[in-house]
Amino acid sequence: MHIVWFKRDLRVEDHAALTKAAARGPVLPVYIVEPELWAQKDASLRQWHFVKDSLRDLHADLVRLGQPLVVMFGDAVQCLSELTATYPVTDIWSHEETGNMWSFDRDKHVAQWCKDNGIAWHEIQNTGVVRRLSSRNGWAGQWDHFMAQPVTSAPRLTPINTTYELPDFSSRLSLTNDGCRDRQQGGRQQGIETLHSFLSRRGRTYRSAMSSPLLGQAKCSRISPHLTWGTMSMREVAQATWRAQTEPRTPQWRGALKAFNARLHWHCHFMQKLEDEPRLEFENMHPAYDGLRPLDPDAIRLQAWENGETGLPFVDACMRSLRVTGWLNFRMRAMVMAVASYHLWLDWRATGQVLARYFTDYEPGIHWSQVQMQSGTTGINTIRIYNPIKQGHDQDPKGIFTRRWVPELSAISDPYLQEPWKAENAGQVLGKLYPHPIVDPIEAARTAKERIWSVRSTYGFQADKAKVLAKHASRKKTPKRRAAKASPDQLSLPL
Repeated sequence: MHIVWFKRDLRVEDHAALTKAAARGPVLPVYIVEPELWAQKDASLRQWHFVKDSLRDLHADLVRLGQPLVVMFGDAVQCLSELTATYPVTDIWSHEETGNMWSFDRDKHVAQWCKDNGIAWHEIQNTGVVRRLSSRNGWAGQWDHFMAQPVTSAPRLTPINTTYELPDFSSRLSLTNDGCRDRQQGGRQQGIETLHSFLSRRGRTYRSAMSSPLLGQAKCSRISPHLTWGTMSMREVAQATWRAQTEPRTPQWRGALKAFNARLHWHCHFMQKLEDEPRLEFENMHPAYDGLRPLDPDAIRLQAWENGETGLPFVDACMRSLRVTGWLNFRMRAMVMAVASYHLWLDWRATGQVLARYFTDYEPGIHWSQVQMQSGTTGINTIRIYNPIKQGHDQDPKGIFTRRWVPELSAISDPYLQEPWKAENAGQVLGKLYPHPIVDPIEAARTAKERIWSVRSTYGFQADKAKVLAKHASRKKTPKRRAAKASPDQLSLPL
């Protein structure tokens, strides 16, 4: 008998581990609710709710295939031990996972347990991330080749366990209500519908709208949590995109699809960094930045930033929106991280954990590479110190987004919305309804720029930078199109 251990791959279509296991014998599909995983500082209730939605769809799909999902609660090794004591298990199948350090350590324990008990554990590649990659040379070509392989259909399963109940372990997890009232719904069907609407209708103005926190809610793909939790495979999404690129489209549409295709490559490119170097969750990519910011951050500044009470209206609007919806467009993610890192001079490890909990689509491989990049500690990326006032004017020119999330500024006229301290009636609002800015944004940016750039002139910086480039830098530009590699019969999505 074969166990298929579902982790961040909550689907039956294009699930290589499930397909391979089913070809070799009876399959017991298992998902383990691990309380220690959900007790980590990067986990949140919004993420669990998305997973719970997705387990519902996964369970229903497995029932249709012949064998329902077995959901267990507890430590992975203990749960697997219990299963092997009950069933004649010879093999365990799962997809490779690029998760946080906790999951990395857990997998090492599982591997040792399998070795000690004579059970074969087969870990199958799930995305464009390559395990034990010796060099980034040729990585982009490997991505293209992997994504062009045929999408596998869900296999029929031999009934083993006839229990159709899907337990809800929410009450046993120590997750507090995080106020995410408008989170995205999980589940494969939601993912398929979201991707279809993007590629057929919503995505036309993707390139111009993606930078706006207001327009991006509708015009961005919004499939990121479905890729994070695996309700769809990256291969399915890539091939659906390539197919859309072969259809007659306007120049605006073609540009949008080209930009989206590039971001699919970037998704795995950033995940590869953490796969190659798991320490990046905790340590600066470039060692010259060690000690640059206090590891024990200013609690007042950190709380003000987390709660959207910095006195910088556009930053606060973005953080408040994120708390309620679990999503924020990429440019605004970069801005709020940059403001925390430069203007507030907070260490990325503390602010990164806050954002990890807020993002329903938290993907560790992407997240920790990005927060380091936006805080300037990689040593290889351009340092971007966003002006939060200018970003407010540029990305929310009519103030609709800012006023929606910072209603305390209703008495401030439009010209001063992003700088309320300049308004004639500032004294009636600031310090009473809305806080004064906790830093002078112009002076704080100037000081941060001097500090961060001074590091680049230190002895040995360039030598260490060369090492980082060799290990993590992209080797070539994303191809313009790969549509010819995907024929319509390879696509499992109804696009």
